[in-house]
Amino acid sequence: MALWLTEKDVRAVLSPLELIEVMERALADFSAGRVAQPVRTAIEAAERSFFAVMPALYRAQGVMGAKLVTVFPGNAARGKHTHLAAIALFDPEDGEMLALLDGRYITEARTAAASAVSARYLARPEARTLAILGSGVQAASHYEALRAVHPFDEVRVWSPTIARRERFAADRPGTRATGSAAEAVFGADVVVVATSSVTPAIESAWVQDGAHVIAIGACRPSQREVDPALVARAALVVDSRAAALVESGDVVQTIAEGRITAEHVRAELGEIVEGTRPGRQSSQEVTLFKSLGLAVEDIAAAAVAYRRAREKGLGAEFS
Repeated sequence: MALWLTEKDVRAVLSPLELIEVMERALADFSAGRVAQPVRTAIEAAERSFFAVMPALYRAQGVMGAKLVTVFPGNAARGKHTHLAAIALFDPEDGEMLALLDGRYITEARTAAASAVSARYLARPEARTLAILGSGVQAASHYEALRAVHPFDEVRVWSPTIARRERFAADRPGTRATGSAAEAVFGADVVVVATSSVTPAIESAWVQDGAHVIAIGACRPSQREVDPALVARAALVVDSRAAALVESGDVVQTIAEGRITAEHVRAELGEIVEGTRPGRQSSQEVTLFKSLGLAVEDIAAAAVAYRRAREKGLGAEFS
């Protein structure tokens, strides 16, 4: 019998902080070739909105599966989540379905966990100031995950809506809302771009030498969230080289403009974890992690949730 897990079930068994270690292993296995995963297939459903299929076979964890995900930015105005998903898990030995899970929260939590892995390996050890551009669910999850790997003394937040950024800051100790994105970023050691922008939301001139920038949106070749001058200036690290070179507008368009070549991608994050590629080279180097999100991240997180739910007797069985 397969198991159906709602978001409530998933939240009950999945620790966001535990996911940092799960993502570190999954990223390393992906880059080492221990995961079978094609670049996701996406269908444009409307302007800025798409439906995607993300399959992966992860034998090290004894699972294979796929995430079906929709990204509809206009949902924010409707009071709905902009990212919605379902994840199906199967037994790689006989193909039997193991579980069907709501994937919205998994997407939120695993994205922040992967970003935390990037900060663990690429931010300077003395990093103490965090800037977050955005005030939605990804901003909130990144606040928690990044503070688990670095002891930040100061957190700054900016988003276009004054009330939202002030509420975000008021709800989180040590956080200050700023009047502009530039004010948030100036002097910050780690910067997270967690907006829904499809044009650059951060400028290179705002970013100090030695900073680590994490960009988690703009996952279509027509979209950008980072100043191309910053992409060219930074040591660029991606989750998947193959995906970044076809899906990321920040990479694809900057190459098309002649500012960089494909060789500008220094490494996949998993290669840095494995020690097969170099990470940060100096305390003054700017590092940029462009995260598109990998199917193996979703499958690895879903596998943990499925096994914990079985142990705790959560979820509803179906045939």
